[in-house]
Amino acid sequence: MDRLVTLGEFLRSCRSRVVPDEVGMPRTGRRRVPGLRREELAQLAGMSVDYYTRLEQGRSRTASHAVLDALAAALRLDGTERAHLFDLASGHRPRAEAADRVLQRVNTTTRRVLSALDSAYSPAFVLGRYTDVLAGNRLAAALITDFAALPPRDRNQARFVFLDPYARELYGEWDEVAADTAAMLRMEAGRRPDDPVLGALVSELTAHSPEFRALWADQRVIERADGTKAYHHPVVGDLTVAYQAMVLAGQDDQTLFVYTTQPGSRDETALRLLATWDSSVDLSRPQEDEPASR
Repeated sequence: MDRLVTLGEFLRSCRSRVVPDEVGMPRTGRRRVPGLRREELAQLAGMSVDYYTRLEQGRSRTASHAVLDALAAALRLDGTERAHLFDLASGHRPRAEAADRVLQRVNTTTRRVLSALDSAYSPAFVLGRYTDVLAGNRLAAALITDFAALPPRDRNQARFVFLDPYARELYGEWDEVAADTAAMLRMEAGRRPDDPVLGALVSELTAHSPEFRALWADQRVIERADGTKAYHHPVVGDLTVAYQAMVLAGQDDQTLFVYTTQPGSRDETALRLLATWDSSVDLSRPQEDEPASR
């Protein structure tokens, strides 16, 4: 994943999504491509067409914060997209160190939190780098899948969503889940452009999933904070949960996802039934000493 090439692809994708009328650009002549022309974006950002063209073609190795701020404003990027733009344009980002690619572990305190959330009928799990599933509680295993029972390399949310046929049956809105998963990986790629583990995962998904190929080319990026997710579970039927994502401070790129339901709702009843249906799985048990994404 060449940083400069990816930067150009991201700029082109964002440029194609800007409606000219919305930024005050007149519709003059026939447009061969959707969105803004290069010269229009350069005008909005206050830079020469030649300089912007070099950026988009991957021929300029540096861009100042002022230039990036101007492009972000002209392209109407949100906070996540702006952060991704700065990641891609950063010329001083070091290559991923070997220490960054060792097996991530969830500490004892977090495991106790996961276990306690079972008592609150809240599925919960921890995602690490590359959407690796590092740990989870019994209810998460019963609702989604028992990742801890899988081979280490398969304990990965992206592999599950795009390569496991069961995921298409489980998620009530699989297309949305798939798009968000690809966008999360795209955000990670901006932070770790030279990471061979991430590169291998993207290559595998690209080779085996046409849906991932299309979504990856879309250049969308997100960082999940909260929202809802619908499931079509084979045992308890349809249910919708609200989720909250919380970055674990000092825990080495780990994010805790907690699912909740409205008290007294049918969704809560479904989770309570699910908790009694299967108490044998335990995603929170320690994993083998092997990185999930390898």
